[in-house]
Amino acid sequence: MGKRRTPYEPHITHQTHLVLNAFLVDPTKELCGADLLDQIGLASGTLYPILMRLEEAKWLTSRQEDVEPSRVGRPRRRLYRITPTGLQKTRSLRAEILGPTRAVALA
Repeated sequence: MGKRRTPYEPHITHQTHLVLNAFLVDPTKELCGADLLDQIGLASGTLYPILMRLEEAKWLTSRQEDVEPSRVGRPRRRLYRITPTGLQKTRSLRAEILGPTRAVALA
C-alpha cells in the first residue's frame, strides 16, 4: 500500500485530542516529540503514529532541527508545528465537543 497523496481526515481519538490541544497553547511554537511526551504523558508508541497521521493529513508540518548533533550531544529533533488547516480543524473539533462558547474561551 503506497502513501496517500491527498489530505485526508485523520481518525480522532482522545489521545489525538491531547496532541492537538498541546499545539493550541501557542500555535506559533514548534514542539518536538520529547516536549509532547512530557506535556501530555503519552507513550512514544502512541504519540509518534499520531504525529505521522496528523502530518499526512496536513494538520501538522515538521522539519529537522537545525543543530549540529556533535555540538549539542544528541541527535537532531523533529520539530512539529500546527498548520492553519490543523488549527481551524482543531478549533472546530473543540467547538463540537465543548460547545462554541466554552471552546472560544479555552482557545
